[in-house]
Amino acid sequence: MLENPTTRRSFLHRTSIAGAALLSPLALGQQKPEEEGKENSDEKISPAEDLMREHGVLNRILLIYDEHLKMLTEKHPFDGSILASAADIVRRFVEDYHEKLEEDFLFPRFRKAGKHVKLVDTLLAQHKAGRDLTAKIRELAGTATLKYVSTDSEKLADALRSFLRMYRPHEAREDTVLFPAFRTVVSPHEYDSLGEDFEKKEDEMFGDEGFFKVVDQVAQLEKRLGIYELAQFTPR
Repeated sequence: MLENPTTRRSFLHRTSIAGAALLSPLALGQQKPEEEGKENSDEKISPAEDLMREHGVLNRILLIYDEHLKMLTEKHPFDGSILASAADIVRRFVEDYHEKLEEDFLFPRFRKAGKHVKLVDTLLAQHKAGRDLTAKIRELAGTATLKYVSTDSEKLADALRSFLRMYRPHEAREDTVLFPAFRTVVSPHEYDSLGEDFEKKEDEMFGDEGFFKVVDQVAQLEKRLGIYELAQFTPR
């Protein structure tokens, strides 16, 4: 039996529309921006990339420290709880997690390979100095709340200044020298495996999506301090 051409054309037209609808973003369940971000966060990242993005968190905290140092210099009252919270994130995320990864997984391998040993020694000494400064900043932050005791405010300003002066070159040297060289002291398989180990450790300490939770905590402090909007740093 011959098929009616008109009927056949109508069928093809209807099926092509249905097919297009199935392939449309709405039919596929177009993701919201936050869902896209979560999906992208599930992608594997290398150990060096993981460590470098954590430096981004540290840099945002350094801006919080900058702002408090400015207020101390200008004798402008501030809520010390913001600074104390920032120091707590440094202790938990930077020192107890990020730097511990470097000390346990990177530094020993560079020493074993005989590469950048002097740099590693310096970085390790700076980790120790940083922990001492963080303890001092955390302790003095409370005394600076809405008042100025001369000796305490001077000590706090000195601690912030020392932390800022040390950590900017510290992380810059790691990003440009140590982390790029890490591939040369481990096998490709070990390098990839360490990336997975870093992610597991992060989840253990901070829960699922731990990095993004810490980023959000820093953002909340920036908002309270009035330095969250990126546009304000653009020269006029």
